[in-house]
Amino acid sequence: MKAKPKQSRYLTLVLILGLIAACTPPAEKTAEPTSIVEADPLPSWNDGPRKEAIISFVEDVTDSASPNFIPVADRIATFDNDGTLWSEQPIYFQFFFALDRVKALAAEHPEWKNKQPYKAVLENDMPTLMQQGEHGLLEIVMSTHAGNTTDEFDSLVRSWIDTAQHPVKKRRYTELVFQPMLELLDFLRANDFKTFIVSGGGIEFMRPWVEGVYGIPKDQVVGSSIQTEYDYNNGKPIIKRLAKIDLIDDKEGKPIGINRYIGRKPVFAAGNSDGDLQMLRWTDANPLMSFQLYIHHTDSLREWAYDRDSHIGKFDIGLDEAIEKGWTVIDMQTDWKIIYPFEKNQ
Repeated sequence: MKAKPKQSRYLTLVLILGLIAACTPPAEKTAEPTSIVEADPLPSWNDGPRKEAIISFVEDVTDSASPNFIPVADRIATFDNDGTLWSEQPIYFQFFFALDRVKALAAEHPEWKNKQPYKAVLENDMPTLMQQGEHGLLEIVMSTHAGNTTDEFDSLVRSWIDTAQHPVKKRRYTELVFQPMLELLDFLRANDFKTFIVSGGGIEFMRPWVEGVYGIPKDQVVGSSIQTEYDYNNGKPIIKRLAKIDLIDDKEGKPIGINRYIGRKPVFAAGNSDGDLQMLRWTDANPLMSFQLYIHHTDSLREWAYDRDSHIGKFDIGLDEAIEKGWTVIDMQTDWKIIYPFEKNQ
């Protein structure tokens, strides 16, 4: 049956509009409302008072209408490294580097076979090595970290960090960084905080890799250092690393390092041990609104559990003071959904 003229015109119009639509590139879809998960700046953190406290602090101090507003220039955040941004058990990762350097240099030092603490290192005798105490450990660091140029040391660290594996976790050391803390660093930077590492670890051990791993520029690292000297070197200038201590950036050394290299008191500080307590106290003394964060290692299955009696990352006086002053103490086991970045895909 033929369509009535009015219907025919209608059908023709529909066909024309359909052809136009088919030949026209689709318009961009209107963005759907962001879900709560997508908007979450700390997705690897479980919801709770500690996560809420961090987010509330950042929102408060970046709100220009808030009485606690902090100007961008003063938004300084300092983070310890060992135990705060990556793991530190059973010994500090930089010390694993030093042990590997002893073995690499052993052929040049045959006397080490019968001399402690080197003998213990070469025989993988950790109990005897630990008995050498702080003096023995310092001797190892000095003999493996000095006597070269800054460029040579940078190359050694880069090579090691790209290949060495943790003896327990069987992962590269840079894989053992904490995913929740990477998110925290990103969250702070997105709100115009300048993030610094303030660590007892060596400044020149951290500089070669922190930018790629944490997004923290190498010039925003404060750490322990040895003395150096400039040498024109027949027209090829170098900086030599000497076997002399310059700064131990731990305990009281952390506020000193912050003052020397940053020049502003932090408004946000994070640590995990008694060695970080003075840095958190220094931050707490800031007349501006401030935030003190402690990481409590409580997860013996996914990482390690330790605090008051640990020989690495002892958390005793700092834990008591944090509780007394109402600082935020992260319980790793309950506050973090995952520990390491590689767990996201498991």
